[in-house]
Formats: sequence, structure tokens, C-alpha cells
Amino acid sequence: MKAIGYKDAGSAADVLIEFETVTPQPGPKDLLVEVRGVSVNPVDVKLRASAQPDGEPRILGFDAAGVVQEVGSDVTWFRPGDEVFYAGDITRPGTNAPFQVVDERIVGRKPSSLGFTEAAGIPLTSITAWEMLFDSFGLKEGEGSGEALLVIGGAGGVGSILIQLAKKLTGLTVIATASREDTHAWVKKMGADYVVNHRNPLDEELKFLGITPRYVAALTHTDKHFAAIRELIKPRGHMALIDDPGALDVASLKTKAISLSWEFMFTRSMFQTEDMDVQHQLLNRVSELLDNGTLISTVNHHGGSLNIENLRAAHEFQESGKAIGKTVLDGLAATG
Repeated sequence: MKAIGYKDAGSAADVLIEFETVTPQPGPKDLLVEVRGVSVNPVDVKLRASAQPDGEPRILGFDAAGVVQEVGSDVTWFRPGDEVFYAGDITRPGTNAPFQVVDERIVGRKPSSLGFTEAAGIPLTSITAWEMLFDSFGLKEGEGSGEALLVIGGAGGVGSILIQLAKKLTGLTVIATASREDTHAWVKKMGADYVVNHRNPLDEELKFLGITPRYVAALTHTDKHFAAIRELIKPRGHMALIDDPGALDVASLKTKAISLSWEFMFTRSMFQTEDMDVQHQLLNRVSELLDNGTLISTVNHHGGSLNIENLRAAHEFQESGKAIGKTVLDGLAATG
């Protein structure tokens, strides 16, 4: 089959290539999926820029929607013909190919209200946001009344769905950060109660607003905002982060007894955790919430058909800092 990947780390314009590779075969718990839609995430550009493949070209892509073609001997939840969506496994070949194998325990049923390409923009960010809200912060649905959540980088893919999940499934007041007119409008569309400007000191922004959040989702530039987070967060509060900051003065959180959590949605699949099927369950729940109108799509840019030129452009757009919500492309299987 034809696939798109890279042999040497570097810029999208220099290293993304098209190549031939074997069609994968499903293992016992795997689905073989014909990939109809994909999206581009920050992890794609980070790996392409810095992670040198070991030998063979590496196929990127960590979001997909498609149709099950074959199932492994131990598969119980799916059968050929099922329409699915998922975020994949960082240790296995990705979605930028017409066919992919993926463990059924991290796959959900595609929302019937969305086409394949739009559905592909949902899984990775919704898993990340769900795990941050309900695993890291330890909240249960319906909880959080009287407390507030600050979402730093609210117009990104994770921020866009985290705002919605917090507003629809908890009682939290949600403050999102945005610095441009278009990103301000976007986070309000996603449901944010208040918007503050992350180009200003966030502790001053929150002081002016008169809200002291118990929870902080640090989705971008955590090292830049760390000191301000320490000042603005409630004593015994909780911050969770997903980016890759340099050294953080974690000891300075002691006097306020602040908890700090990392969120990495690939952990369950990487380490084959006992509760790996939680991602199957939550994706099915997200699918239902999209179909009944509780959640809305976070896709904001369609990059066209998946080919070298369009994938390079999508990577460059993701790296530009101008992306809002999610960027998607038609999958190789959909484009022939």
C-alpha cells in the first residue's frame, strides 16, 4: 500500500515522503481499518521535527475515522463494516496510510452525525480532555459547582473540547485564555464563561476578573505561565499539563499544597494498562454526546485530500501558531 511518512527528522517541506509498504495484518485484539479521514495534531509535528525513525520510514498520524475491514481472533466489540474513530497508539504505524491496525480497546463508534473526515478531528483531543478532567482532576460528572477551571490555550484542539466537556458535564465555571479577536470568539462559541488574554500576566488577569480557580489546565507555554499559575490558583488546587516545559520549580507549589499532574493520552496503549478499555468507553460516550447535540465539532480547517503537498501544508499550519480548533484531511483510502 502507499503511505506517507519520513525517514529523517526535520521540516515538513524537507522530510515528508510517499513510499510503498506492506498492508498490516491484525493481531488478536486488533481491527484492520480502512482510513477515510485523518487529522493533524501537535504530536505529529513534534515527532517529525525531532524523533529519528529507526530504520524504516515512520508513518505519522494519530487520529482517524474509517471502516473496519477485518478483525482479530479475540475482538468482541466490532465486526467488518463498522464505522469507527480513534486516536491510535504512538508505538505503532499511524493513520497516514490507507489501512491501519489498531487495538479495539482504544476505538469508539464513529458519530453518525459526522462524516469520516470531520469525525477524525475528535478522538485524540477528546481523550486528552476527558482524562484531564475526570482522571487528573478526579472530578465526577455533575461535580464542580462553585469552583472554576482555567484553560490556558483555549482555542487549540484540546482546549476547544475541554471547555465543552467541563461546561456540559460538570458544574465548573470555565475561564479560557485567548489573545486574538478570532480565538476569543471561538472559545466563547465553545462555551467559555469568561475569556482572559494570555499575553498579559495571568495572575493579574484573574485578579481583575475576581475568580480564583481550583483547577488549571496548562495546555501550552506552561513554563512561561508557571509562576502566574502558582499565584492565581486556589490553595490545595490542581494543575494538569500536556506540553513539554523545561525545568519547573515544583517545590514552589508546596506552600499552597498544589497537586500537579501530567496528561498523556497514549499512556494506556503504550503500557497496555489494565483499564485500557476506558478509552473505548469514553469515545463511545463522546460519540453519543456529539450525535445528541450536547457537544459540537471542534474542526475548523479542512486541508483537502491527504497527499504530500496538503500534509506538508497542514503540518506548517499547525506549527504556525494560527491554528484554531482542529485541522483535518480526507484519508488516503477516501482519496484512492
